[in-house]
Formats: sequence, structure tokens, C-alpha cells
Amino acid sequence: MPVQLNHTIVHSTDQERSARFLTGLLGLPEPVRFGPFLVVEVANGVSLDYATVAGPIAEQHYAFLVTEDEFDQIFGRIQEQRIEYWADPFHSRPGEINRNDGGRGVYWQDPDGHNLEIITRPYGSGA
Repeated sequence: MPVQLNHTIVHSTDQERSARFLTGLLGLPEPVRFGPFLVVEVANGVSLDYATVAGPIAEQHYAFLVTEDEFDQIFGRIQEQRIEYWADPFHSRPGEINRNDGGRGVYWQDPDGHNLEIITRPYGSGA
């Protein structure tokens, strides 16, 4: 079997708030409780397992490959909710999307400062 990413644990100050923030924006099914985690599953079988932790949260980056239609829907929700967004991971291009590799991409932050991203083409895939 080839190596596959199965899940990752996402630290949050409030797992309910953070997991629902993600599922709401991405249009994913409601998170499911598994032990101490709230699990958000994406289409390729990978899950983000949200855990509430005490103390400061180290910022992480999570990128999601979406279709053009999904991008429009998600980006629409970002705009409707007046969530700040950027065209780059360093947040130097506010209020823009990128068009890398002939696709579209945008970054925003979740309630704990994790850098979230949607892209319509994998980086390096060419135009």
C-alpha cells in the first residue's frame, strides 16, 4: 500500500467553534465526535481531528484542493461573512486571490490563527 495521510490533529481553543467554522465555509458534513476529538472528514478520506488544548496555539497551514465551482461557493461564503483573505501565505496581498498555475487560490485564518487555503490546481501543475 502506498503511504497516505490519514489524519492530523488540529489544536484549537474551542474545538466545536473551529471544526464548525471549517465545515461551514467548506460545505462539509458536520464534524463527528471520536473520543476527545471532533473529526472533520474531507473527500479523499483524510480527516482533521480537532482537539481543545490549553495555552497558546501554534499556527499551522491546511490547504484544500477544490473544484472551480467549489471555489466559487467557498469564496462566496468567505466574502459574505466578511472574513479577511489574502492571495499569499504571508498575507502581503490582502483582498486578492492568486492565479498560480492557471487556477485560483486564496488564504484566510480560522479562529485560532491557522492559515487555511483553497486552491483549484496543485502548485507546480503548470498552466
